[in-house]
Amino acid sequence: MRVDSKVRDIVARVFDGHHLTRDEIFSLLKITPHSPDAGFVVVSADRINRAASKGKAEVHAQIGLNLSPCPNNCSFCAFAAKNNVFTENNELSVEDVTQLALRAEGEGANAIFLMGTGDYPHGKFMEISREIRKTIKPETVMIANIGDFGPQEAKQLREVGYAGIYHAVRMGEGRETKINPETRLNTIRAAREAGLLIGTCVEPIGPEHSMDEVVEKILIGREMEPCYSGAMRRITIPGSEMEKYGMLSEYRMAFLVAVVRLAMGRELIGNCTHEPNILGATAGANLFWAEVGTNPRDTEVDTSKGRGLDVRACIKMFREADFDMLQGPSAIYSKKNSI
Repeated sequence: MRVDSKVRDIVARVFDGHHLTRDEIFSLLKITPHSPDAGFVVVSADRINRAASKGKAEVHAQIGLNLSPCPNNCSFCAFAAKNNVFTENNELSVEDVTQLALRAEGEGANAIFLMGTGDYPHGKFMEISREIRKTIKPETVMIANIGDFGPQEAKQLREVGYAGIYHAVRMGEGRETKINPETRLNTIRAAREAGLLIGTCVEPIGPEHSMDEVVEKILIGREMEPCYSGAMRRITIPGSEMEKYGMLSEYRMAFLVAVVRLAMGRELIGNCTHEPNILGATAGANLFWAEVGTNPRDTEVDTSKGRGLDVRACIKMFREADFDMLQGPSAIYSKKNSI
């Protein structure tokens, strides 16, 4: 069995330090699954990923602070008011968040993410952030995963001790959500101007999404100059309007992770997949999230009792994929990694 010469040429451009064009990315996405060409893409992405990260994987711990019937009504989200999964507000106390952060830090998490719903008050988020920053080790990296904000809020995040944010223009943004894509991009610009690093991802991908949109979101992510990218599948929320489409398999997601890894270029040291799985770790991903508290992909109030994995479980997966684990603060979020 031979690999198509066009596929070889496209991948060779990445190894030579070039960024792939829209047409080249589309060509990779069109590759037939379970084919020699698909296998070559996956192996190549894994090779580039391990070289860029020096064979090191990272686990970041995300603490969901609250859940509520969110008015942004993202069709794929358990928090969406229209999905009727959660009908009442529920918030973690500062004491609970502190204990969860300390536990994750002790288990070896390379960064601590605090996540709030799109309507979570910024002032309250800052209050909790200050307490967590005072409690955990000074060198522990903190990342914010919150709704959209402007320059003043970005500056406050930086001043309280955040190294960066997670943000994305998601699949179906403005169509499957009530958020204008430009609003998401404005937040990213504000964060960058404040000195915050940007982590992003092509997400949440489902069978209903066209390859044209996947390419579009890959390129939008690359233009953000992120410290990592990656790919995540949409998890079906029972009773939601997205349920009828089903979900992508982990096999298919691993291939998409590989294409994103190649599209981001050879130098970027971070590439994620979610939810954690060994196939993704062998296809170009070196970043997983351990999750506690609330989770927009889960119908459990405490995701540690549902879909969420802890830090130790994520580390075990990476070790099964023959990764060494980075010890100490995140290398992905410790400096700007040019793409």
